[in-house]
Amino acid sequence: MADVLNILTVDVEEYFQVSNFEKVISREEWDSFASRVAPPIQKLLEMFADRKVKATFFVLGWLARRQPRLIREIHDAGHQIGSHSSWHKLIYDQSPQEFRSDLKESMEILSDITGTAVTAYRAPSFSITEKSLWAFEILAEEGIRYDSSVFPIFHDRYGLPRAPVTPFQIPTQSGLIWEVPASVVRISGINLPVAGGGYFRLYPYWLTYALCRKIHREGRPVVTYIHPWELDPEQPRLPRLPWPTRFRHYVNLAKTEHKLSRLLGHFNWGTLETALNQWLTQHSELQTLTPGRSHAE
Repeated sequence: MADVLNILTVDVEEYFQVSNFEKVISREEWDSFASRVAPPIQKLLEMFADRKVKATFFVLGWLARRQPRLIREIHDAGHQIGSHSSWHKLIYDQSPQEFRSDLKESMEILSDITGTAVTAYRAPSFSITEKSLWAFEILAEEGIRYDSSVFPIFHDRYGLPRAPVTPFQIPTQSGLIWEVPASVVRISGINLPVAGGGYFRLYPYWLTYALCRKIHREGRPVVTYIHPWELDPEQPRLPRLPWPTRFRHYVNLAKTEHKLSRLLGHFNWGTLETALNQWLTQHSELQTLTPGRSHAE
């Protein structure tokens, strides 16, 4: 399966904007923190250029408004730009009206910067769950065609365990959305998350590699996701964090760059749109998830 085109994604946000820190840093405080996102983004762009790979960058609207030149540089390098919301709010903590407003704001900002329509989306912290399946209808209505917001696992903050583990289609009144879930491997009846975020930092590389190979044997592309702050081990440490929060955010930050370099070298990578379309040409039997009744606003 050496020719499998896997999906390389980056969630573009500052270290102080993660959901883990919501209880200690309010959104009103964001502007008081010095930005640290540009150096790791430059590092990622260099790594991707060296490997001749393209990625999908899911960009926070708040950040794009303040650093349009950085987002334009990502776009000009040939990478796909998607939305990661405007304010990094969990979808199930919003009303449908609030979600639509946040989504539209981010899409307008990114479209103005790049001059192209935004058709890809990833929810903050994979927050499309059983409580927020109504979001798909709104995404489709606003022009999103590719989504990567579902994680088929059990987790205290996110997860849709019943979702398919392969790319699948979601019918809505405004057309199909293609969902590309974060990668998992089923072991002993449990979906084990693979190749992204804290899981990528926590697992030894040999295990990530072996699990990625297993995903290929099952006929699926690997979906990896990285955050710029994961390549910034010198970022300020916030005081008085609960131990689980501190562990999730800081574990093995110094190892991320080396692990990512190895992963880029061992597998083929492309944008969400390109890799999904290649996968679809090879698979005729597709799974569907129906979100249910349309949302009420």
